[in-house]
Amino acid sequence: MKNWIIGAALLVFTSLQVAAQQQKRAEINPEERAKKVTEKMATELKLSDQQKAQILELNLEQAKKRQIEMEQDMAERKVKSQEMKVHQEKIKEVLTEEQRTKWEEMKLDQRKGRKPGGEVHQRRDMPRHKRGN
Repeated sequence: MKNWIIGAALLVFTSLQVAAQQQKRAEINPEERAKKVTEKMATELKLSDQQKAQILELNLEQAKKRQIEMEQDMAERKVKSQEMKVHQEKIKEVLTEEQRTKWEEMKLDQRKGRKPGGEVHQRRDMPRHKRGN
């Protein structure tokens, strides 16, 4: 019983640590990110104060650009998601109940054939061409 309690406590503690790390990672702003990268570079590369200041400026500029790009990507994903939902609803209105059921099955089959990154598995039945002679 004692081992079970210790195991459960470790599991809960580990879960909380992972959640805290993920939340912390999401909250890092461009300035903090640039400072962190610059400090690491300064330590590893033994940068002078002048170099460190220049590198910080460059890293900050890049971090701000990246932050803007990430925000734009998220906004585009939300728009595309909404458009897809509207499209799906319009299709559902056209189909009969039986067709909707079959369509849902088709969509599930498509999802099963995808890699975790969203890429579709493609079977290559054709032989590969050999290079050279």
